Amino acid sequence: MIKTLIPVRSHIVSGVLLSRQDGEIKILLMKRVKGNFWCHIAGKVEKAETAVQAIVREIKEETQVQVSELYSADYLEQFYEADQNVIEMIPVFLVYCTEHQQIVLNDEHSEYAWFSLQEAIEKAEFGGQRLLYQYIWDNFVHRKPSELLKIQLF
Repeated sequence: MIKTLIPVRSHIVSGVLLSRQDGEIKILLMKRVKGNFWCHIAGKVEKAETAVQAIVREIKEETQVQVSELYSADYLEQFYEADQNVIEMIPVFLVYCTEHQQIVLNDEHSEYAWFSLQEAIEKAEFGGQRLLYQYIWDNFVHRKPSELLKIQLF
């Protein structure tokens, strides 16, 4: 009997941005043009890039936010991609943005908004997103993250 393996791939990074908006901490979600769903930032790691370099670049490209405070979220998004028969593992990063952070979208997204945790969970298309947003809230809003997760930028 021939056993078929499911490859595990990790070539994407994702980032969740938090900002105080109107007195409350909120999560940035953007509506993707392709697929028409709300999501946080994600993108592929380019050749010769580290995951940190990739997420800083992706955040700048998608929102025009200059990252100054970056953390490893200590979390991996994971899902099965049926059309490619692959399990995708995505390291997540967290960015604390300035109060009333302004966003300038690129052409990958049609709109954005800052949402409360409950609103973000309601907007999330996928169960993994809902779990991630709750995890971020528990570990980066309700608690001060460990300094060991803070990433020194270049």
